[in-house]
Amino acid sequence: MNIIVATRIKELMRENNLTQVKLADKIGLKQNTISAWLLGKKEPSIRSLWLLADFFNTDIDYIVGRKDY
Repeated sequence: MNIIVATRIKELMRENNLTQVKLADKIGLKQNTISAWLLGKKEPSIRSLWLLADFFNTDIDYIVGRKDY
């Protein structure tokens, strides 16, 4: 699941022209947390997935690869 989550977050960041620093600032987390997700070292917590889904106006199922749209 790490690969899908990292890929989806990267895609959403690219579509919204966001750096790791900007995304971290927007959702209230640290840049090194975003980096760990993108490198597949960690997975976002449920709370973080909610923050990402709300910020990107999508749902958690998309971020974790259960849905494609």
